[in-house]
Amino acid sequence: MTLTLMFRDYCSLCHAMRDALLPWQARYGFELDIVDVDADPVLEEKYNELVPVLLDAKGEICHWHLDEAALAERLAAHAGEIR
Repeated sequence: MTLTLMFRDYCSLCHAMRDALLPWQARYGFELDIVDVDADPVLEEKYNELVPVLLDAKGEICHWHLDEAALAERLAAHAGEIR
């Protein structure tokens, strides 16, 4: 399973969400794809004010701050795909 984090290097909320995901990643073994939204005009327009945004194949899990309940629910739904 891969999660995608829409990210900006200068964004403190982005760094906080990435750091908050590390223990989850260590426990559940998902891949984390970090995407710089400013490198793609389409992504920048779509996610501009929402960054950071955490996504999986089904769509948005959360934005601005890590929603641990939503993440846990999504990981449980993908239990057969991780580790």
